[in-house]
Amino acid sequence: MSHPPFAVTVDLVLMTVAHGTLSVLLQRRAEEPFGDRLALPGGFVGIDEALDEAAKRVLADKAGLAAKDSAWLEQLYTFGNPQRDPRMRTVSIAYFALLPHVVLEEAVAARTDLTLHSAPSPGERLAFDHAAIIATAHERLRGKLDYTPIAFSLLPGLFTLRDLQSMHEAITGTTFNKPAFRRRMLDTGWIEPTGQRESDTPFRPAELYRRRVS
Repeated sequence: MSHPPFAVTVDLVLMTVAHGTLSVLLQRRAEEPFGDRLALPGGFVGIDEALDEAAKRVLADKAGLAAKDSAWLEQLYTFGNPQRDPRMRTVSIAYFALLPHVVLEEAVAARTDLTLHSAPSPGERLAFDHAAIIATAHERLRGKLDYTPIAFSLLPGLFTLRDLQSMHEAITGTTFNKPAFRRRMLDTGWIEPTGQRESDTPFRPAELYRRRVS
């Protein structure tokens, strides 16, 4: 029995919060299909290559990042619309990572084809079904905020509750009530006060917190 051409790809949704906006790393395609269109960094999976290994390879080859640069990387979802790729039938395994702003800024500075765009509204039509992949990643991220401490991937070792709230607001697109948000974060047990206060601020220095180590 003969089979039509079929391929498996991996696409990486690499997100950060930049200047108060949830942003995603995109790459300008140099080849058809969708030449000159922005797309997620991605590539075909080799015949003898494990999916996770393919994701790490694409992370290095397309985004210029080593696996150690990502504090958190997971499979997101499988996208297999028969019309998603005009070349042949492809199934994409999307991976998702949340990285500090400085890491993705360095990646953009090192390559002319990389750029950071707003995740909710990239500003132009993306290649393939990558807009849908980003939307799925954004929804997954919003859901995880309530039961996992993933937002700490975007914060330095010491941070204020104001910093933590700003990260959550950028990800969700929602403005939170400050006292209620702070109570909720303290009740999670994820953070602990350090007894230190921020410096170099024109306002009353806020207390610094850190993520509690289990």
